Amino acid sequence: MNIQWASVFVDDQERALRFYTDILGFRLKHDEPAGDARWITVVSPEHPDGVELLLEPKGHPAAEPFTSALVADGIPFTQFAVDDVQAEYERLAGLGVEFTQPPVTMGPITVAVFDDTVGNLIQLIHQES
Repeated sequence: MNIQWASVFVDDQERALRFYTDILGFRLKHDEPAGDARWITVVSPEHPDGVELLLEPKGHPAAEPFTSALVADGIPFTQFAVDDVQAEYERLAGLGVEFTQPPVTMGPITVAVFDDTVGNLIQLIHQES
């Protein structure tokens, strides 16, 4: 058993695709019709055969209240590993990404949190080995 897909609920799949590829730098892996929505996945360019992030529409009635409650409480929905949180913070902030938490070091980890523009807070994290 392994992890192949992870999901984030998004308000708008097209806007999410642009943000996750054009701004964050992920690569499109799949974009297929799926009923009234699309099966859109993106991958890390460093791991094109690795875990795929599914940009899942908020079709289920529980998705909106769930993600809204997380955002209201400042809780990231998921985390992305980076080699240098400060450098990634500066790069993304320079592209207009809104951060709700600048880089903070807490023992062996450094984190920052940004708004993905489609209903989620996402945490960047680096853990010292």
